[in-house]
Amino acid sequence: MTSVTSEMTATGPLAPIPTTRPRIHRAWIVAAVAFLALVGAASFRAAPSVLIEPLHEDFGWSRATISAAVSVNLALYGLTAPFAAALMERFGMRAVVSSALVLVATGSGLTVFMTAGWQLVLLWGVLVGLGTGSMALAFVATVTDRWFVARRGLVTGVLTAGGAAGQLVFLPVLAMLAERYDWQAVSLTVTVAALAVVPPVLLFLRNRPEDAGTTPYGAAPGYTPPVPATTTRGGAAGRAVGVLLTAARTRTFWLLAGTFAICGASTNGLIGTHFVPAAHDHGMPATAAASLLAVIGIFDMVGTIASGWFTDRFDSRRLLGAYYLLRGISLMFLPILFAESVHPPMLAFVIFYGLDWVATVPPTVALCRKHFGADAPIVFGWVLASHQIGAAAVAFLAGLVRDQFGGYDSAFYVAGALCALAAALSLAIGRRAAGHAE
Repeated sequence: MTSVTSEMTATGPLAPIPTTRPRIHRAWIVAAVAFLALVGAASFRAAPSVLIEPLHEDFGWSRATISAAVSVNLALYGLTAPFAAALMERFGMRAVVSSALVLVATGSGLTVFMTAGWQLVLLWGVLVGLGTGSMALAFVATVTDRWFVARRGLVTGVLTAGGAAGQLVFLPVLAMLAERYDWQAVSLTVTVAALAVVPPVLLFLRNRPEDAGTTPYGAAPGYTPPVPATTTRGGAAGRAVGVLLTAARTRTFWLLAGTFAICGASTNGLIGTHFVPAAHDHGMPATAAASLLAVIGIFDMVGTIASGWFTDRFDSRRLLGAYYLLRGISLMFLPILFAESVHPPMLAFVIFYGLDWVATVPPTVALCRKHFGADAPIVFGWVLASHQIGAAAVAFLAGLVRDQFGGYDSAFYVAGALCALAAALSLAIGRRAAGHAE
């Protein structure tokens, strides 16, 4: 709002002096609601790692069987993302995100009635996987592309950190519920958390700046809103598949997909799913191991926000190369750090690894935007699908390794070697932007 004030002098009044009250740009309100949705959604991404042992003890299911449900969840989380991005183009973010939250609440709540392993796969794997996939990092890319021109890297980092850190910070609470009560309490907590986020999404999330009578944050004077991509031919699925077919003709897409598959394998697939049971194998209480993952989540917020700031200023390819190499080194050391109690070297790993947990997201989103232009959110959705396929494969294989060999050490060593490969692939991505031959 603008008001006008006047000052008096001996000879008469001075010219009116305009004063402006600072207002928060609507883009920051949308980003705050998106942050809340991502943190709320994190509670259901956190649950699987604290459910492996309780479900094994309660039903007698093997860790490979339980890990299979986690794998389906992770795979659908990724494969749903590009279609969700296209659905957001057609029906809007608000409708897609609120529907996804209800789907997650339904899938999680119904698990308290399950009696067989296939029901775990259907409910936690399929329903919760589809719901979380609709609020995946493609949602972050959609928010930043529509609502921000300036500070895109920073906002991407903040939103990504909120989702990933929220997932890990929920772990001690869920582990305590599983230990003090039972695994059903965890499922019901996830249901309540999902439903609690629906009202803010419906009330405050807006699909585009023009819907709120404004322009994106940082837009230049005379800004003209882009024409939304059409999804009439073939619908959202046709749009998502069409973008994939176009992007798949480029070398850059496959390099991004390959590196992000390794990213998923070394984070959600391995550490996110199996860190707690691996620590438990060495005598550490599940609550203590879950607390260490929560600390990873706290430092992840610092690392990912810093990565967003770096992405606005430095070469994204080199940032990715450094992140993957450092992550690989840390995973190589992890097997010798497990013990019955928390000790300084393990804390050093937790801090170091936490800073790198999803620091890869802001530069990956920036490279998608640079090389694929207006299709970037959907392209990133497909790149995220590769991330979750990598996560799903390792979530299952690491559980199988534990059943066959009695420990996780070889899984950590292989993941470290894969991260070194991802560092090399990152540096092989070309410098040229969208519209240039690759």
